[in-house]
Amino acid sequence: MLRAQPKLPRIHILGFLIITHFSHATELNMAWNEPGGGNNKDPWGGRGDQGPPDLEEVVRKMQDKLGGLFGGRKKSGGGGGGGGSGAGFTGFGLIAGIAAVVWLFSGIYIVDEGKQGVILRFGAFYEVTMPGPHWRIPYPVDQVEIVDVEQRRFVEIGYRSGDAGQTRVAVPREALMLTKDENIVNIKLAVQYQVSDSRKYLFSVRDPNSVLKQLAESAIREVIGQNEMDFVLKEGRAEVVSRVKQVMQIPLDKYNSGLLVSDVNLQDAQPPEEVQAAFSDAIKAREDKERLKNEAEAYANDIIPKARGAAARQIQEAEAYREALIAKAEGEASRFSQLLKEYTRAPEITRKRLYFETMESVLARTGVVLMDGENANSLMYLPIDQLMKQAPGVRQFSGSNNADNNSQAGTADEQGVRPTRRSREAR
Repeated sequence: MLRAQPKLPRIHILGFLIITHFSHATELNMAWNEPGGGNNKDPWGGRGDQGPPDLEEVVRKMQDKLGGLFGGRKKSGGGGGGGGSGAGFTGFGLIAGIAAVVWLFSGIYIVDEGKQGVILRFGAFYEVTMPGPHWRIPYPVDQVEIVDVEQRRFVEIGYRSGDAGQTRVAVPREALMLTKDENIVNIKLAVQYQVSDSRKYLFSVRDPNSVLKQLAESAIREVIGQNEMDFVLKEGRAEVVSRVKQVMQIPLDKYNSGLLVSDVNLQDAQPPEEVQAAFSDAIKAREDKERLKNEAEAYANDIIPKARGAAARQIQEAEAYREALIAKAEGEASRFSQLLKEYTRAPEITRKRLYFETMESVLARTGVVLMDGENANSLMYLPIDQLMKQAPGVRQFSGSNNADNNSQAGTADEQGVRPTRRSREAR
């Protein structure tokens, strides 16, 4: 539906009439002051001071003057008739020329930055002009509609902003909406839009701003009705905004409205005021649940890696112990196989070598005391506990038959212990 065209100004016709009246008055004044004719300078018939002029004569003379102004002939005869007609025609041409210049200059207009001018020729669309100075055929041929295409317009759903956008007045009729799970939510939505096509904006829809507001309210109700309350109030806000913008733009393009939705802001989403206290308690309980859950997850994230590390360490230790046992067993088996080969070749020598090696390994860890039986008696005192505390080795004691036990013990202590190193050749 086309928009109703605005009423056009009548300034050009009014100016033309004013100029015509001014020119007419000037010509009458010149006729009044025209030289010659003696004292008969009265434009109303030269009656002088004889009395008031006759009304019929005044009307007749005015008609003659108007006729002379528009190029006609005066009714009164005489040789001056032709000259009056020429002067009237010249005055009319001058006035018509001035009026034409004024009329032509009235077609100049300037389009500011960020705006577009739409030219209407006899009420129908003609062209779109960009920012800058332009000329059009003046009224009544062409008309100009200036459209701001960069201005960010906005519409509010569920509330109205007060002074400086700070005070908000709720509009429950628009704000209360029904969700998919049959709950009621209080929605406050702000939609920003701008003109994308000035021609469509002027001619396609009668009131595009009102249409956009109705589409915004319809779109938000559609999206809210397709989702549950928890989704709208918590994690689904971004998706709701994106969906509303998409749902709005489709019919705007279909209607050729020339509008583009630039941004949609979900200002607030709350349950109705009557149940906000209970809903706040439920939110706190949900937050406590999430907090405890996060703490448990943090504790689990701390314990589980430690347990896994300990388990991995034990597994690695077990594997290392297994590998060590296997290697040791394989080494013993290899040594036994080699001894078997040597024993098969020389049994006696191999047997003695094994005996000596075994005794060497046993006696290397045992303390040995050697006593001289020829010089010792049956009552010899040996400090075994003191000998065992000393370094392991071979100790030799000697004594006489005439010495007593105490003297023998003292002699042994004085002489000390003379360790000897056992060798395979001595044994």
